[in-house]
Amino acid sequence: MTSGWSIYVIALVVLNIVGCVALLWWTSRRRPGDPAPTDTSHVWDGDLTEYNKPLPKWWINLFYITIVFAIGYLAWFPGFGSFAGSSGWTSAKEHDAEKASEDAKLEKAFAPYAGQPIDKIAQDPKALALGKAIFGNNCATCHGSTAQGATGYPNLTDKIWHWGGSPDQVLETVLNGRQGVMPEWGTVLTGMGGAGAVDQVAAYVRVIGKPDGMQNNFLAAQGKKLYEGVCVACHGVDGKGNVAMGAPDLTDGYWLYGDSTESLRQTIANGRHGVMPAWAPIIGDTRSRLAAAYVWSLSNGASPAGSNAGAQ
Repeated sequence: MTSGWSIYVIALVVLNIVGCVALLWWTSRRRPGDPAPTDTSHVWDGDLTEYNKPLPKWWINLFYITIVFAIGYLAWFPGFGSFAGSSGWTSAKEHDAEKASEDAKLEKAFAPYAGQPIDKIAQDPKALALGKAIFGNNCATCHGSTAQGATGYPNLTDKIWHWGGSPDQVLETVLNGRQGVMPEWGTVLTGMGGAGAVDQVAAYVRVIGKPDGMQNNFLAAQGKKLYEGVCVACHGVDGKGNVAMGAPDLTDGYWLYGDSTESLRQTIANGRHGVMPAWAPIIGDTRSRLAAAYVWSLSNGASPAGSNAGAQ
């Protein structure tokens, strides 16, 4: 708070306190010349008379006690401009203290799972329940509450893992995140095969791995030549992909960004950049392990009590 604002707040506080004291003093005493309590000239129905009597002393004194309490409160807690208060209390300190207390409780609950392999953690129903809660609080925003993903966000309940589905690979993904980059190939392919090159590669990608997919498919045959000149470096000759690079398997029928012709053209021509954040710096190692154990369990047969998300 700047000194100007501090002076402004202090002036308002003092003005209000002094004003309250003056008002109480002025209205609680009778002065010479004041009319008698029965002399108000306010009479109804002949015998109902309005009196003009001050508040009882005990009631007035309660107001004075309230003002004294307010002054003591301002001396103890911050509220009088930039004056910090003699107690040294701040909302930030209280937040930090409460957070530290709650974090200690959480660490105690998570301690049994520290450093444990996620496939071992997944055998504990209580751990899976914790992992499901952690997933819901942090991961469901992208992958959905049932972990079945959405366009651009992987389904975590099936057997398809672009970066590998072993316990160690899943844990690595959760702890340190992933960067899935599909380069822009539109210009390169057009230079190699002309204006229809992107459509040709898309046609071949649709039938790759299918023995009869190339029969009477001129577009796919042209795309095969282009694929083998550009795409095999990541996706392999057989289109099975490479988990070390996060290059997806093109033969499994799963399309992260959709399987429409326009979506495939967009992916090939303009590329994609998918980012999985690293969760270890955000929620810590043990909570990341619990979340990873829950995710791994969805496609490996284990699920916590009450979960309705299973392997597809």
